[in-house]
Amino acid sequence: MLKWRIRGPTVRRAVVIGVTVVAALILFPYLVAPFYRFVDPVSMPMLWRWVTGRRVERTFVPINRIAPALPLAVIVAEDGSFCRNRGIDLGAMREALAKASDDPADARGASTLTQQTVKNLFFWQGRSFVRKALEIPLALWLNLVLPKKRVLEIYLNIAQWGPNGEFGAEAGSRYAF
Repeated sequence: MLKWRIRGPTVRRAVVIGVTVVAALILFPYLVAPFYRFVDPVSMPMLWRWVTGRRVERTFVPINRIAPALPLAVIVAEDGSFCRNRGIDLGAMREALAKASDDPADARGASTLTQQTVKNLFFWQGRSFVRKALEIPLALWLNLVLPKKRVLEIYLNIAQWGPNGEFGAEAGSRYAF
């Protein structure tokens, strides 16, 4: 009986610590996102490359110094409803789910630019229902706390534009041209 009393609080303490850590990890992006109005963020793929000692090249460029054709081309190619959606596009998600249920091998993404920005800023790459479930409310939050122009500016500066660690439009254009 004495062992149980000793182990009980220890197990309970471990569970409380575990739940606290998980809650902090989930809440961290919500607390940090409003600061991205003023701070130029670093993406998870960039951080992962730095941690693993791989090359990262990026120069943050304000959107008014980026050729006007690039943001328009990205909106047309990636998210035609960017200017009118609220961070997520439920119609595109329903359509993608319907097509995926017909033929899972033919599944395509339905992420908006805001969702892609959230994924790059806070989450891992690859497809995952867990990541998507965490991404959707955070995309709604990012859309609420940041202007569309800033979301687009961040996306253009954190997206990977080259195969060797080129992040952002500036590094991508230097790589390509």
